[in-house]
Amino acid sequence: MKPLENGDSDLEGGRLGKDRERTTRSGRTFKMNNQALLSGLAYCMSSCSMILVNKFVLSSYGFNAGISLMLYQNLVSVIIVSTLSLFGVISTEPLTLNLIKVWLPVNVIFVGMLVTSMFSLKYINVAMVTVLKNVTNVITAVGEMYLFSKHHDNRVWGALFLMIISAISGGITDLSFHAVGYAWQITNCFLTASYSLTLRRVMDTAKQVTKSGNLNEFSMVLLNNTLSLPLGVILICVFNEVDYLISTPLLRLPTFWLVMTFSGILGLAISFSSMWFLHQTGATTYSLVGSLNKIPLSIAGILLFKVPTSLENSASILFGLLAGVFFARAKIRERS
Repeated sequence: MKPLENGDSDLEGGRLGKDRERTTRSGRTFKMNNQALLSGLAYCMSSCSMILVNKFVLSSYGFNAGISLMLYQNLVSVIIVSTLSLFGVISTEPLTLNLIKVWLPVNVIFVGMLVTSMFSLKYINVAMVTVLKNVTNVITAVGEMYLFSKHHDNRVWGALFLMIISAISGGITDLSFHAVGYAWQITNCFLTASYSLTLRRVMDTAKQVTKSGNLNEFSMVLLNNTLSLPLGVILICVFNEVDYLISTPLLRLPTFWLVMTFSGILGLAISFSSMWFLHQTGATTYSLVGSLNKIPLSIAGILLFKVPTSLENSASILFGLLAGVFFARAKIRERS
C-alpha cells in the first residue's frame, strides 16, 4: 500500500507542478500582452495628442511664434530628462565636447525638421499633413538606395507610388490649400528623410566617443533637445519672433502656459512610449501601428478644427492613409 501511496503522491505532485507551470506561463503571457497593449495605447495617444495640441496652439490660439513653441517644448524635455537622470530613474551619457562635435550636424537637421513642422502645421490641416508626410518615405527609400545600396521590392515601390498620387490629388482637392504651408511641409519631408538617413551613420560614430560605448534613447533625447536650445534662440532672433513675444497677450494667460507645458510633456512622452512599445513588440508591429494611427488622427483633425473638405479631398486623404498601411505591410514582407 505504501509504495502505491508514494506513487500516487508523486503523480499528483507532478500534475500540480505542471498546473503551476501552466498558470505561471499564462500569467506571464497575460502580463506581456497587457504591457504591449498599454505601451501601444500610450504611443498612439501621445503621438496623436502632440500634433493636435500643436495645431491648437498655432491655429486656435493664433500663436505666431512656432520656433519659440519648439524651444519651450525642448526645454521642458531637457528639464524632465535631466531630473530623472539626476535621481537615477534613467541613465544618460554625459555631454562631452567630442560627442557634441559628432552630433551637432544631425542636430541642425533635427531643429530644421521641428521648425518646418511647426510652420506647416500652422497653415495646413492635420489630415493633409499626415498624407504629405508620406512623401518622407519616398525620399528615404531613394536615399537608402543611393547611399546604402539598399534595394526595395516592387510592393514597396508600388506603395510609394500610391503615396505620391495621394499627396498630389490631396493637394489639388484641398479646399484650404495654402502654398506657403505646402512649401514648408515639403521642406519638412526632405529634412525628416535627411535626419533619418544621417542618424544611421552618426549614431555609430557617436557610440565610439561615449564613455560606455553606447547611446540609448534617453541620451539621444537629452542630446538633441539640449543642443537645440542655442540653435532655437538664434532662429528666434533671425525670424524676429522677439518683438511678437513681447507684444502678444497670450504669454500673460496661465492657461496658455499650461497648454504649452503639456505639449512639451507630450513630446517627451512620444519618445518614451515609442521606446517602450518597440521593446514590448518589435519594429514590425511598431511601423504598422504607426501607419494605422494616422487614420484616427486625420479624422480627429478634421472634426476638431472643423476643416472644410469635399468628397474628392476626403477620398484622397483616405487613399493616402491606406497607402501608408500598404507601405508598412510591404516593408514587413520585405524584412521577412
